[in-house]
Amino acid sequence: MDYKKAGVDIEAGYRSVELMKEHVKKTMRPEVLGGLGGFSGAFSLSKIKEMEEPVLLSGTDGCGTKVKLAMVLDKHDTIGIDAVAMCVNDIACAGGEPLFFLDYIACGKNYPEKIADIVKGVAEGCLQSEAALIGGETAEHPGLMAEDEYDLAGFAVGVCDRKDMITGENLACGDVLIGMASTGVHSNGFSLVRKVFDMTKESLEMYYDDLGTTLGEALLAPTRIYVKALKNVKNAGVTVKACSHITGGGFYENIPRMLKDGVKAVIEKDSYPIPPIFAKIAKEGNVEEQMMYNTYNMGLGMVIAVNPEDVDKAMEAIRAAGDQPYVVGHIEGGEKGVELC
Repeated sequence: MDYKKAGVDIEAGYRSVELMKEHVKKTMRPEVLGGLGGFSGAFSLSKIKEMEEPVLLSGTDGCGTKVKLAMVLDKHDTIGIDAVAMCVNDIACAGGEPLFFLDYIACGKNYPEKIADIVKGVAEGCLQSEAALIGGETAEHPGLMAEDEYDLAGFAVGVCDRKDMITGENLACGDVLIGMASTGVHSNGFSLVRKVFDMTKESLEMYYDDLGTTLGEALLAPTRIYVKALKNVKNAGVTVKACSHITGGGFYENIPRMLKDGVKAVIEKDSYPIPPIFAKIAKEGNVEEQMMYNTYNMGLGMVIAVNPEDVDKAMEAIRAAGDQPYVVGHIEGGEKGVELC
C-alpha cells in the first residue's frame, strides 16, 4: 500500500504546479518576494510606508455551487475569476487596493490540466484586479469528494489609508447612487438556479434568442471585477461616500450595509437595463420579484454614493475603466434600509 493507491497522486500534484507556473508569473508585482513553491508567500510592505495610517483589509470567499456548472460543462478556465472577484470586490468596496491573493482547491482527484485551467482563471482575476497570486493549495480528498468534483475558495489582502476608507458615515440626503452593470448572475444564488434549470450538458448548451447565447454561457459569465473602476473614481478626485458590493442577499441585504442610521437608499428599478437571464430565472422558476431582488444582483454588481456635483466625473471615470454606470437612485432620510420603486 502507498499514498497513490490510497487515492492521493503526489506526482500529479507536481505536474499541476508546473502547469500553473506560467499563469502565476503573469500576476507578479514588484513587492512579491521569492517565487512559487515556498511554504508561504512573501510580500513587501515598503510602499505602504507612504500612507499616514495604513489599514490592512482582507476578504475570503468561494464561488458557491456555480462550480457545479463548470463541472457539467467541463469548462474550468473562468471559475477562478469568480473566486478572485468575490474577494477583491469586497476589499475595493471598503476603499482598499488588493495586494495579493491565495487560492484553495479541494478535489476528489488531481487532474493536472483541469487544475491548471482553474488556476488560469484565478490568474486572470488577479490580473484584472492588479493583485499578485502569491500562493495556494491543491488538496486531493479521495473518498470525501467524487473524482471529478472540486471546490474553489480564495483569500485576498489589500490596503488603504484610513482616511480613504469608505464607511458611509458622511452620507447625506440628496447623495446620488450610481450602479455599475453586472455581467449576469455573478456567483450568488446558484442553488436556486440549479432548481430552476435542468443541470445537464444538453440543457446548458441550448441557445436562447432572448439570452443571445447559450444558457450555460449566460450563467457561467464570470463575476465582474470593479477594482479599476473604483480606483479610477478615486483618482478622479471623487469621494465615494458609501459603497455596496451586491452579492448573496441581493439588494435587500447588501444595500443597507452601506448606510448609516437615519437614511435610506431609494432605487428606481427602471433606471437601468436588467440582463435577460434574470427574467428567464423569474419566469422559468416562477420566482416572485421581491425574492429576485433578495437573491440576485439584478444587473448591478456595485453601487456607490457620491455628492450630486460629482456624478458626471464619477461616471466618466467608471466608463474609462470599461464598466457601464447608471444613475439608479438617491439617499433620503428615513429608517435605514432600501426602497425599490
